[in-house]
Amino acid sequence: MATVYQRCKSDKRSVHYPCTLPRCGHAWTVRYREPGGAERQPSFEKKPQADAFAAKLEHDKYEGLYLDPKRGEITLDAYCTEWLERQVISDATYRNYESFIRNHLAPHLGSKTIAGVQRKDIEAFVAAVSKKLAASTVCDRMKLVTHIFQTAVEERRRTDDPTDGVKLPRRATNAVDEDEIPALHEVDLIAKQISPQYRLTVYLQAGAGLRISETLAFTADCRRSDFLRVRRQVSSKAHRGDCQTRFVPLKHRAQGEYRDIPLPPFLAEEIDAHLREWGTVTSSGLEVLFAPPERAKGTMPTATTYTYHFRKALKDAGIVNQKGRAKYTPHSLRHFFASTALAAGIPIHEVSRWLGHRSIKTTVDVYGHLVPASWDRCRTIMQTALRPEAPRR
Repeated sequence: MATVYQRCKSDKRSVHYPCTLPRCGHAWTVRYREPGGAERQPSFEKKPQADAFAAKLEHDKYEGLYLDPKRGEITLDAYCTEWLERQVISDATYRNYESFIRNHLAPHLGSKTIAGVQRKDIEAFVAAVSKKLAASTVCDRMKLVTHIFQTAVEERRRTDDPTDGVKLPRRATNAVDEDEIPALHEVDLIAKQISPQYRLTVYLQAGAGLRISETLAFTADCRRSDFLRVRRQVSSKAHRGDCQTRFVPLKHRAQGEYRDIPLPPFLAEEIDAHLREWGTVTSSGLEVLFAPPERAKGTMPTATTYTYHFRKALKDAGIVNQKGRAKYTPHSLRHFFASTALAAGIPIHEVSRWLGHRSIKTTVDVYGHLVPASWDRCRTIMQTALRPEAPRR
């Protein structure tokens, strides 16, 4: 229970002790103990201020709202470091979070205490990073910042989330640009020009919609009679000799989860041809198709190291933009798979499952505009409903 008193009248250590004046004007002190047992004694100029503070303390303790001020004194930089180490996330996600905190969040707000960051600080931060990063990146990374402050609230380091209600930049649409989708003859040309041991990677992406990290982790047991069972993706550190875990769970999936994808006959033939020509290499106990056989040390290509071969193939094939750079990325082949399937009338929820998206909303946002048949169906339905007697033009 908080006690309100004047040091000048009861504390011999006070320079004003003993004070006998009833209205001496000396400070009033509130003595109380925090939930952890530490004693605090803040001082106030007026007794009503001290009484109000003491009353609030008692109320907060009763309601379970009391916060230990000391818990909020840790700097945001230090708290972010501590918070990040507690997260169960992939290596790639960890690097993305750590890079954003180190390069952007810490330089702007790192020196402030976790309890001292205010909404205006967050607004200024968003304005500053919006000048350096794309709107979509800012929106995505602010989810991280919000998560950090929400955790701080849950840990009773502060009372509110300063990111709540902060206006973020308007992000561009996620819809894929049709110019980013290669044509069939370009897909075949890329497969022809790329290093022969990587020819199959082009068709695994274009014919089954695999991510490049999933493609490079393709193993002999992924192939079934008429479908592919994708279980893993290659780690971003798999090319390093000291890498301990070369294969990690699928994106948005837990260890052991998988997804099945229809296997077209031409792709089955491409897999057979690759196995006859290149065989497999054992890496981490798995018979992989794309490990460098000449090294035979268990190392694996990654999305980063593979990109060199992909870009070289496009330049050799003359598939470049006006600046002479590769016109497409490996991900463009997934766009080819999705757009081809949707244009042929395959339901978008099926395509979403085969692509391995977290939710169908992602698929709709990216590829929903590539379903031309829906436009014709809408015209016919609305015409029939509203003007059933009107002749068609």
